[in-house]
Amino acid sequence: MALKNILVHLDSGTRSAVRLQAAAALARRHEAHLTGLAVIDIPSVDFFYGSAMPFAGTGPEDVVERMRADAMAAMEPVEARFRERLRLDGLQGEWRLVESHLPATMPLHARYADLTVLGQPNRYEPQENVGMDAMVANTIMTSGRPVLAVPFAGEFPLIGERVLVAWNASREAARAVNDALPLLEAAKLVTVVAVNPRHGIGGHGDVPAADIVLHLARHGVKAEAAHTVANDISDGEALLSYAADLGVDLIVAGAYGHSRAREMVFGGVTRTLLNEMTVPVFLSH
Repeated sequence: MALKNILVHLDSGTRSAVRLQAAAALARRHEAHLTGLAVIDIPSVDFFYGSAMPFAGTGPEDVVERMRADAMAAMEPVEARFRERLRLDGLQGEWRLVESHLPATMPLHARYADLTVLGQPNRYEPQENVGMDAMVANTIMTSGRPVLAVPFAGEFPLIGERVLVAWNASREAARAVNDALPLLEAAKLVTVVAVNPRHGIGGHGDVPAADIVLHLARHGVKAEAAHTVANDISDGEALLSYAADLGVDLIVAGAYGHSRAREMVFGGVTRTLLNEMTVPVFLSH
């Protein structure tokens, strides 16, 4: 599989430009079409009936129209930056502005892309975080496509030069490796690490991660197998620590989770990566 269609979520937040930079860099490297998607989520008129009006002397219809106009105006500079990035980088692309529910809309559009670039929810900026947790979770778990999550701090002009692959011989890990092949094939350094590997039948074999490294070699990927044992910290924390020691610019991992009471609940490693990442993380379910 080649990366020929990349989707990036854009908004009026401070980190939108960083996501655009990262997505555009990947699109240049892989000669991919880049789609910028902005979603405005306006409450329905029914929402305001029987409640206090946010603007005195107006009815629900007026309130909704005013909110829509404000949201559309806020997207104008976002669209301008996106189109300028396409021009500067010589990229083919498309701008989409959709009025809908963000957590439901992103997975739908992601199904028609090879990779979707999203932002890590910023727990320190709650005003920029409305709907982001659910949007990221839904896109990872229900789109059927891989997601690249970009941290809420730092800039990442180069992604995929030095890659760490998290391997535990699971279905999700195998899916992530396969989905990430275009990035792994283009990388200068790939390290496949097993954290606290299991041995024996159903485990990682005599040499942890060696079998998947051999598989990658047949795809032309020069990868090294490694493993680490960490008894005093979680597997997710051990993975992030190992990534920091190697100085990688991308982590590839399978995403684990389930639906509970209409909410996506992530497994421990996935949750740790999403909460504590300092480099972009490629996740596939």
